[in-house]
Amino acid sequence: MCGSDQAIVIKCSKCSSGVLPEDTENNSRLNLPADAIINLDHGDPTMYESYWRKLGNMCTVMFTGYQSLSYFANPKNLCWFLEPKLEEEIKKLHNVVGNATVEGYHIVVGTGSSQLIQAVLYALSDPLNEANPISVVSATPYYSSYSEVTDFVRSGLYKWAGDAHNFDKDGPYIEMVTSPNNPDGVIREPVVNKAQGMLVHDLAYYWPQYTPITGPADYDIMLFTVSKCTGHAGSRIGWALVRDINVARKMVKFIEINTIGVSKEAQQRAAKILEVISDSCSQTVRPPELDNFFEYGQHLLTERWKKLKDLVEFNELFTLPKFPLQYCNFTGDFTEAHPAFAWMKCEEEVDCEKLFRGHKILTRSGKRFGSDPKYVRISMMSRDEEFDLFVQRLSSIHGIANGN
Repeated sequence: MCGSDQAIVIKCSKCSSGVLPEDTENNSRLNLPADAIINLDHGDPTMYESYWRKLGNMCTVMFTGYQSLSYFANPKNLCWFLEPKLEEEIKKLHNVVGNATVEGYHIVVGTGSSQLIQAVLYALSDPLNEANPISVVSATPYYSSYSEVTDFVRSGLYKWAGDAHNFDKDGPYIEMVTSPNNPDGVIREPVVNKAQGMLVHDLAYYWPQYTPITGPADYDIMLFTVSKCTGHAGSRIGWALVRDINVARKMVKFIEINTIGVSKEAQQRAAKILEVISDSCSQTVRPPELDNFFEYGQHLLTERWKKLKDLVEFNELFTLPKFPLQYCNFTGDFTEAHPAFAWMKCEEEVDCEKLFRGHKILTRSGKRFGSDPKYVRISMMSRDEEFDLFVQRLSSIHGIANGN
């Protein structure tokens, strides 16, 4: 029976009965057998689990039974389902990190960036009243889900048109610019550059653990997601910074029709997580037991990339991209990128995804990114045990003989 003193509590820490239900599942995965299948296909950011486990009840969020009944979070806001606390923490974190301008922008929250991509495609294409669907392009290698998201519902408003390098049609188009790029971690600029082009900048990985922050982005439309910023992919929260009020209004309408807003519980949890991250970056309010989140993530990825590069350097079968040293305004130091994914190439005539699958390593083929099957995308964000087993198996692959 629910009384006024009943509440739902969401914690990062262990509960009084031992461990949270999800911990039982996760712990069973940590003791990997030597012949386990390693899934590095998805960008599941479980490497951050070690950070959040250490924080105890610092991330606790409590909901009483009478809260979050209304659809509305702030009826006076253009994005009426955006929780005020989340809006506050999004602005605060961008200002702390210095990776995006927030003044003069409207914030639109979505159920992950996947919903926001659909919302922005609708918002940009619907007002044009074109006789034919608007072309959506991105330069190869492009994020593998762009084509699927664009064409999944077979919209009459827009359609996937492939590699931006090959696009040469007149009229309006939408170009997705992912920077740093997924899958290869490269900083991207628009490719087509025609008068009627509309740009959407997907900045999911423009955070200090992945790449040097060289300045605040100030593009017309910028997409971010909690999953890659904090590691909380399961909360399904993303946000867009949108300069044009009419585009923002159209995006809000799409989400209203699609899901009638975004979960308040997920938003409030995300707000708390972002608050903790901002505090971790502060010299004045950071508790002694709280490590700087971005420094922690950067340290993990730096170690992993060093292990991988050391292996590949002495293995003629594989190559990796090289990244220049750049000054990072956030860290105050020169550093190179340590992307969330490794874009690995097999130098011999072989399907690289099949090669790895033969060693029980699941990767994503370059074909999914509009590229060559010689390439694979490998997630660098798995748990330590999975990554270490991957490195161990990779060290045993030296060459191809007779197709094996």
